[in-house]
Amino acid sequence: MFEGKKIIVGITGSIAAYKAAILVRLLIKEGAEVKVLMTETAKKFVSPLTFATLSKNPVLVDFFNPENGEWNSHVALGEWADCYIIAPASANTIAKMATGVADNLLLTTYLSARCPVFVAPAMDLDMYAHPATQYNLETLKSYGNRVIEPVEGELASGLSGKGRMEEPELIVAELDAYFKKTKSLYGKRYMVTAGPTVEAIDPVRFISNHSTGKMGYAIAQELVDRGAYVILVSGPTTLTPPQGVHIVNVTTAEEMYQAATTVFESCDGAIMCAAVADYTPVDVASEKIKSGDEPMQLELKPTHDIAAALGEVKGDKILVGFALETGDGEKNAMGKLEKKNLDMIVLNSLKDKGAGFGVDTNKVTVIFRDGAKSVYPLESKAKVAEDIINEMETLINKD
Repeated sequence: MFEGKKIIVGITGSIAAYKAAILVRLLIKEGAEVKVLMTETAKKFVSPLTFATLSKNPVLVDFFNPENGEWNSHVALGEWADCYIIAPASANTIAKMATGVADNLLLTTYLSARCPVFVAPAMDLDMYAHPATQYNLETLKSYGNRVIEPVEGELASGLSGKGRMEEPELIVAELDAYFKKTKSLYGKRYMVTAGPTVEAIDPVRFISNHSTGKMGYAIAQELVDRGAYVILVSGPTTLTPPQGVHIVNVTTAEEMYQAATTVFESCDGAIMCAAVADYTPVDVASEKIKSGDEPMQLELKPTHDIAAALGEVKGDKILVGFALETGDGEKNAMGKLEKKNLDMIVLNSLKDKGAGFGVDTNKVTVIFRDGAKSVYPLESKAKVAEDIINEMETLINKD
């Protein structure tokens, strides 16, 4: 399963540290080469000797060996690993990771890591539910880290709730799924559009929408995970681009049109996830428009239909569109699919609770040119991105 893979396991101060011993044993059993990093507090829960025995490597805690001065280079460790899994990850370590604190070897290695980083939180339910912890976890996700959600159950405090570290067998399955898909799109180039566009009315006001870019950024991350070279054409968002993508920042629909039509020429396909304004003001005032008692009329003109423009020139390239609807969803999506010459379209609805703008979940239906469709339940946007790219790969391989 992990033959030839180099994996760092980081262990922080949590009673769930005993599960990390099982995790290391399973990784070794499946052929991985494992190095274990521990914090000082972690040593109070499980002995380093346990992990040294299981991993067949010395356990690293300090920056250097005080006996002989041998240096444990966090830079070298970060370059060595194919994957870094921090399990258990305490609330304290998660907070430090989110803010860039580097006061131990585990954290400095995290900041130096060039590989994917997985985080498996473990803490009491109130600590996990606290807004500070949730904010820190969202920050880690925005950095491109993958959070393996804790599960509900009995906790060390005697309480019951969400906070138990995921079971080692399931963490191994998560890592296996990542490694299996890593190279499936190696050598391919894809463009992803994401986020809103902003159409100025005057120097102060603008027309836009509620898109945060989360879905498009999750798709870009999934493509990178599968080995693709990704060019992300993004409207204004507060998100951090996934590591490894080439970002092209735009503001207006016209800028996105110019960037997308240029980038598409060198790509094998595109996923059009951006919420592009359909209309833009005919005239933009050079000074702030003053308020008054009279009604104001704003004349708008249509913007370019970017997906349709790409559909006209796509040839044998794959082109995936999105349709956010509030009524007659499938009928409207099929219409867009045909009109824009798309290969598949992803339909979601604002009427579905937990789907649409500004949330971390989505509920989609993937529709194909022959009328076939795949309906998915409400899932995290990261999982939705995985589903979409799975469907896209199936379509590519079918051709």
